[in-house]
Amino acid sequence: MFDLDRWQEIWYTIKHNKSRSVMTAFGVFWGMFMLVCMVGAGSALKNGMESTIDGFATNSCFVYDQQTTEPYKGFKKGRNWSIQNEDIPLLLKGVPEIQYLAPVLFGGQGANNVVRKDKSGTFNIKGNYPSYNKIEENKLIYGRYINDIDIAEKRKTCVIGERVSEVLFGKNVNPVGQNVKVMGIYFQVIGVARSISQVNLGGRGEESVVLPFTTMQQAFNMGTKVHFIAATAIPGVRVKVIEEKINQILKKQHNIAPSDKAAIGGFNIEEQFTMFLYLGIGIAVLIWIVGAGTLFAGGIGVSNIMLVTVRERTKEIGIRRALGATPRTIIRQIISESIVLTLMAGIAGLMLGVGLLSLVGLVLSQTDSFFQEPQISFAVAIVSLVILLIIGILAGLVPANRAMTIKPIEAIREE
Repeated sequence: MFDLDRWQEIWYTIKHNKSRSVMTAFGVFWGMFMLVCMVGAGSALKNGMESTIDGFATNSCFVYDQQTTEPYKGFKKGRNWSIQNEDIPLLLKGVPEIQYLAPVLFGGQGANNVVRKDKSGTFNIKGNYPSYNKIEENKLIYGRYINDIDIAEKRKTCVIGERVSEVLFGKNVNPVGQNVKVMGIYFQVIGVARSISQVNLGGRGEESVVLPFTTMQQAFNMGTKVHFIAATAIPGVRVKVIEEKINQILKKQHNIAPSDKAAIGGFNIEEQFTMFLYLGIGIAVLIWIVGAGTLFAGGIGVSNIMLVTVRERTKEIGIRRALGATPRTIIRQIISESIVLTLMAGIAGLMLGVGLLSLVGLVLSQTDSFFQEPQISFAVAIVSLVILLIIGILAGLVPANRAMTIKPIEAIREE
């Protein structure tokens, strides 16, 4: 039942001792403000990491050839070898856990290697399969990506990056159907792409020209060599499983010692992503430990001041006890004062923290910052207020127990 007199008394007590109330509440206010800011900063860091890998398959690995470091079957160490076209069907057959497999080529790193009429630029040249767009996704602004027919018929088509399109054709111009000269050979533009992820192999998608893998091999006399292989695992399978199987098949196919760990290079995106995930969890746990510790420190301050308040109101409490106030009434009064003071300070800190995060988020949105959208969720705000409520109750228990030890007769006699 709502007791108006009790809440008026609580409000009068807080107003009557303004300086003490402010100093008492500041610890809780600052603790909540710091917790909100730290959680927001952690959220901005998490959003930044997620945006970095957004659009990039986190269940992927990349494999490429390196010099051997061990002799094997009559071959000396230090031998150069390369992944070949015929390795691709072997891998698809031998590793059923592979979801997507894409051989990739790089080339054309000369000055002004892409030309259209009197305009030119130096860009990254890649030879891809359609499946590679499932691993490093690009958003198509115009047209389409390379398809299986381009590969099978070795068509002279290309997908150019957004920046390439702007340099050669101008902004907001659809170049699909136009021709560009790539390393001296004409290709027809079938699409304009923009990278989604900030993780890019062989250069940003906006500054790249993608050719059909088979066309690039034939047009530029690259034989059957593959520069590296990108692969993803089917759902539920660890990437390390397919990575190890790919290495085993390549070593057997190219007469490389099974124990030679340096002959095949590569990196596992899943492991990197897991590391980031654990880092994010660790940061979140640290933030909550520090924030909760700061809040509890503020709660201790509230408890200490409430003890002083109880001591100053000894005579008042004694009179109320003598007039028939029950222990439950006294305890409830003291704890209520503690809760109100704690919640008022905490909500003020929460509001200021959220306001600051909104301001910082607005500033960051105007820049190309790694940190993005610092904010706290509604659930975090509710949890924070629940923690405050618990702190307020705990902070009032000690003073309330102290009040119950006061004997009415001695309290009335005390001046």
